[in-house]
Amino acid sequence: MKEFLEYQIQIGGYIITPLNIIFTVGIIVFAQIIFWAISRFFLKRLFQLREVDVGRQYAVTQFIKYFIYILAFLMVLQSIGIKPTAILAGGAALMVGIGLGLQQTFNDLISGFILLIDGTVEVGDVVLVDNTIGTVKKISIRTTHVETRDEVVKIIPNSKLVNENVVNWNHNKKANRFQVNVGVAYGSDVKKVTDILMEAVNHHEQILNIPKPRILFKDFGGSSLDFEVFFYSRSYLSIEFVKSDIRYRITELFQQNNIEIPFPQRDLWLRNPETLMQSIERNGHLID
Repeated sequence: MKEFLEYQIQIGGYIITPLNIIFTVGIIVFAQIIFWAISRFFLKRLFQLREVDVGRQYAVTQFIKYFIYILAFLMVLQSIGIKPTAILAGGAALMVGIGLGLQQTFNDLISGFILLIDGTVEVGDVVLVDNTIGTVKKISIRTTHVETRDEVVKIIPNSKLVNENVVNWNHNKKANRFQVNVGVAYGSDVKKVTDILMEAVNHHEQILNIPKPRILFKDFGGSSLDFEVFFYSRSYLSIEFVKSDIRYRITELFQQNNIEIPFPQRDLWLRNPETLMQSIERNGHLID
């Protein structure tokens, strides 16, 4: 058994024995056990005591996971006779050679660490990024998985979440404000219209009473009196359906109260109507 464990296999300039392989497997298994024990018995209790939110829990857990695995990797290198300093030196030289080609990849990697430490975007947040609204499902070291409202998972490079403008609705302690635009015909009773619009939003279960909805008489439009209905809600992903419900209700109330929603109209003014009528009477049609 001793001879088997000490049997030497030469690969390049390094000598590997079955004992090294067993030790390597043991390090990997031990690292997994350590991570499992820390996350199960230490982090779980710590999160409960301090009431840490889900996104922050995920970030801290991932950071500790990467730290333990990096240490295990360095120990594996040490066990087979490869000095970590040599790897770092070789890695530095390699970076110089292929740095331009992997610039974006390294940017995403560094951005991943920033997200995990900074917590500006966390698992469970509803975000608007890259013209996509969705829920953050996973933040890995290079990419972030965002599930859209169509239940499609979109994989976004972490650099986009760090370097570009991102709307994170969960970071706003207050509810977010939304709006629905509507126009009514000239001559309508604006006080009555205001009351109807307020009624349309007051009893929706996904619209908050505090802050209360507000109605804005915005402008005298080209063919309508323009109003904006402002309301607050925390239903970020389904907000378009909330707006749809409001429009249905507004249409129903307008029909009940004989309030007209006009379509665009244009008045045509003729410079010489008499000449035009004489031409029609004489020829039976309009002459160009």
